[in-house]
Amino acid sequence: MMRNPIDRRRLLRHTVTGVGGLAVAPTFATRALAGTGHAKRELRGNIRHSVARWTFDFLPLEELCQLAKRLGISAIDLVGPQEWSVLKRHGLDASMCNGAELSLEDGWGDARFHTALVERYLDHIDRVSDAGYTNLICFSGNARGMDPEQGLDNAEAGLRRILGRAEQKGIVLQMELFNSKIDHPDYLCDNSAWGIELCRRLDSPNFKLLYDIYHMQISEGDIIRTIRDNHRYFGHYHTAGVPGRHEIDDSQELNYPAICRAIRDTGYRGYVAQEFLPDREESQEKFESLQTAVYLCDV
Repeated sequence: MMRNPIDRRRLLRHTVTGVGGLAVAPTFATRALAGTGHAKRELRGNIRHSVARWTFDFLPLEELCQLAKRLGISAIDLVGPQEWSVLKRHGLDASMCNGAELSLEDGWGDARFHTALVERYLDHIDRVSDAGYTNLICFSGNARGMDPEQGLDNAEAGLRRILGRAEQKGIVLQMELFNSKIDHPDYLCDNSAWGIELCRRLDSPNFKLLYDIYHMQISEGDIIRTIRDNHRYFGHYHTAGVPGRHEIDDSQELNYPAICRAIRDTGYRGYVAQEFLPDREESQEKFESLQTAVYLCDV
């Protein structure tokens, strides 16, 4: 399924330009979930749960916040400044902030974009800090024929121009790992080795990788060993089912309880964010899918 690149680009436009429609009554999602007969249980507290805004964007953010709180989810992922006030009203964290990027394709691996990116990220780092949040997403962008080593050199040089501000403000820049096989053709940071080398060069606790389990299963597999061996470079995790980016249940090839136990056992205390696209017809079934995913990851 190819929804992901299109929807993520739409999310970026939505974040940068503003939002609307938040006056919808925030009751449908929680009423529907309450009527499913699925019992809510206490979470274990070893994993901090989040959900990506864009994968449930058929709901107004007000309703998604209410649903999240009902399920024990304490944060929403990929929310920009225009919507932070909604999260604050509901006592939810912004587990991964966005809005500073130019696009998924035009990133730090290409020096032509550095001037614009530096200006945007310096401003956004201050905004994230002032709001009391921690994580800010960034992207390598596409290679466009560039050698991966040159892309590393470019990304290192560009990111050093903003890393001092991030360290000063206590903000962690997180570069997301994408697969280039299916969803993001030509993306530079499409394997953990490239991203880890960039982390080593920058050598700062304020630059880490957003380890997207879905993407890295497609790119390279070997998920649990990679997490165990390299967790110090991973500052955030995304989930989704392979194939198709759908529910993380037994219809797909990843064993999320085992993966989350590996994450837990590294001592990780950040968020695991659900980023799957519910493959269900009815909204109520989509809510149940999210509940099931949280329970599967709650190890």
